[in-house]
Amino acid sequence: MVSLVPAFGGVPGGPELIIIMIIAVLLFGVPLVLVAGAVVYLTTRSDDGGADADRIAELEAEVERLREQVGDEGDELEEEEESS
Repeated sequence: MVSLVPAFGGVPGGPELIIIMIIAVLLFGVPLVLVAGAVVYLTTRSDDGGADADRIAELEAEVERLREQVGDEGDELEEEEESS
């Protein structure tokens, strides 16, 4: 007589496949979305480096100009002290 119970169990049906898909999304989809979000965030954040470089160049030029002014005033003060 033929047994009604299959040797390897049944093929998963609808509810089982839905549960397997939910587990797969939680295991692989969520971390993948988090990594992709981090990459996008870091990429957009590093694009502002050009604007920062321009600002730094402007500030360096301003510091150099102020040093020249202070250097000129310092020379004048030294000459006044020597003459007195």
